Amino acid sequence: MELNYQLIAGVDEVGRGTLSGPVVAAAVILPKDFHDARIKDSKTIKSQKKREEVEKIIKENAIAWAVGESSPQEIDQINILQATFLAMKRAIDTLSQTPEYLYIDGDKFPGHKGIPYECVIKGDSKILCISAASILAKVHRDKLMQSLAPEFPIYLWEKNMGYGTPEHIEAIRDGGLSKYHRKTFCTNFI
Repeated sequence: MELNYQLIAGVDEVGRGTLSGPVVAAAVILPKDFHDARIKDSKTIKSQKKREEVEKIIKENAIAWAVGESSPQEIDQINILQATFLAMKRAIDTLSQTPEYLYIDGDKFPGHKGIPYECVIKGDSKILCISAASILAKVHRDKLMQSLAPEFPIYLWEKNMGYGTPEHIEAIRDGGLSKYHRKTFCTNFI
């Protein structure tokens, strides 16, 4: 179905399942007639270098784009689902233009500021603006975790991006938690 809106934002998140770092969401408004085969679900682009190249294409061509985060402390306070919604809303609110319609990756969203929306399961592989959002969120979060890695080298965040690899879990058991860990996610390891 062709939507009769000019400013349609795709919204996606990354980092819901990690043990450390924020959950990051991005919102992207692309021109209606814009297409680029290199923009696809971030999970299908295996190299960081390639994702960064596509990120540049998205930022150069987007009408508007923005990133929002929810901190590990917010995740612990309000739970991961609510923190994901908060990061999405922050990304939407930071866009330089207010979207007329939202495509949300996934099956849940509480709505935001009365903007009409549609939840699309596996939307990051079906809708270009959601794919673009998935790439911006992934690149942003990976760079953030890599920048935090030298502060706590024991956790190997430059390699695992905060996910619960065996090495990361072992480091938590040996060294405890950092201020960037989600305490509610790590109770089984300490």
